[in-house]
Amino acid sequence: MRRRLAFAAVAVAGALTLAGCGGSDSGSDTAELSVDSAYMPQPVSDLAAGFLVISNKGGADDRLTSVSSDIAERVTVHETVDGSMREVDGLDIPARGSLVLESGGNHLMFEQLKRKPKQGQKVSVELRFAHSDPATVEIPVKPATYTPKHGH
Repeated sequence: MRRRLAFAAVAVAGALTLAGCGGSDSGSDTAELSVDSAYMPQPVSDLAAGFLVISNKGGADDRLTSVSSDIAERVTVHETVDGSMREVDGLDIPARGSLVLESGGNHLMFEQLKRKPKQGQKVSVELRFAHSDPATVEIPVKPATYTPKHGH
């Protein structure tokens, strides 16, 4: 069965529409992903964290499996449970739900930075999923002490 997958990403600093992919079938058996509330606090070392929300309006689960960026040697996905973080091979995005990556919770870690982005710049990342096509998102760099007004 051919699946139709649509992506739309909205960064905090502006809208970025991502390319859709797919076949001719529509229905509730596909993931329909969008990204918003993305930001990176300005890094103060050779590590940086990234936060965003991936919403799934479709009827099928998906999974964030990996992330890459040209500013870091590695970008890893971390799960936080009871205040303890650990690297994981992916995080689930439930059908008609969302995956929230936030300060103090699940997040992205940019390791061995090749350059330190400054406040006001944007960092390009590629998100890869178990079932959906990869998506490129521009993440705005915020002050190191930035806290979202409405949380995630």
